[in-house]
Amino acid sequence: MPRKPRPIDAELRKRIEKSGVTAYALAGLADVSPQQVGRFLRGERDLTLATAAKLAAALGLELVPVRTAEEK
Repeated sequence: MPRKPRPIDAELRKRIEKSGVTAYALAGLADVSPQQVGRFLRGERDLTLATAAKLAAALGLELVPVRTAEEK
């Protein structure tokens, strides 16, 4: 069964693609492996929160916790 995409994954992919930065360059900026970024962008692998935060920071973004309807 295919896994359900997480909202953070979809948004981060969209921001990476919109930035025009190559996966290789982004990996260097974020200090993560280019293979890890490539697998994430192809939907083959999820990111840890720490790696997502590194990629977001490299793009000038900040991850902010948001409460879901179930948590309210």
